Amino acid sequence: MKKTQTKILLVDDEPDILEIVGYNLAQEGYQIVTASNGKEAIAKAQKELPELIIMDVMMAEMDGMEACEHIRKIPELNNVIITFLTARSEDYSQVAGFDAGADDYITKPIKPKVLVSKVKALLRRLKEQVIITDTLNVGGIEINREEYKIIKDNVEISLPRKEFELFYLLASKPGKVFKRDEILDKVWGNEVVVGGRTIDVHIRKLREKIGEDLFKTIKGVGYKFEA
Repeated sequence: MKKTQTKILLVDDEPDILEIVGYNLAQEGYQIVTASNGKEAIAKAQKELPELIIMDVMMAEMDGMEACEHIRKIPELNNVIITFLTARSEDYSQVAGFDAGADDYITKPIKPKVLVSKVKALLRRLKEQVIITDTLNVGGIEINREEYKIIKDNVEISLPRKEFELFYLLASKPGKVFKRDEILDKVWGNEVVVGGRTIDVHIRKLREKIGEDLFKTIKGVGYKFEA
């Protein structure tokens, strides 16, 4: 398999997981970097600047949730995709993962071929996002798609990747009702399975950060943005 320039950081405190997952992804040509805890993950991420981070949740020294929150605050890692790979499958754990800034949440055990497919899907979306550059001005809010930046009332608002993409989608057509399936497809992609509460959690965060009255719930259908 021809080696690519795509770099993946694997973070897990179980050496067997690092070895198995790393081997299968390396077979696909990806460059693999590893870390065994959250603190090491932050340092490796800053040094290596990976395109994708696959991280366990429960780890010594610093868990995956805290590490994810730290990484999301590092400017040079603005576009990195972060997915949790963990044995914890509870709904509240998944919601916490998305709140921390994760793009996806994958539960163990998972077959290597399925994991490779998910990785390819995540990286494919990253490539699609890179070529989209645009700026919207809606209701006095400037949304810079190229720089992942939002400015409202001359104040810059920082959003995690998925919150930004959801906001950009809704704001791209003010007044249009986006169905839940359409939102999942355009923001998360068909290949990635996320919990039913994922959209609701992200909308709640957007209301807190941008404005309660700007996001309308259409019961049983979806959401719309009203400037």
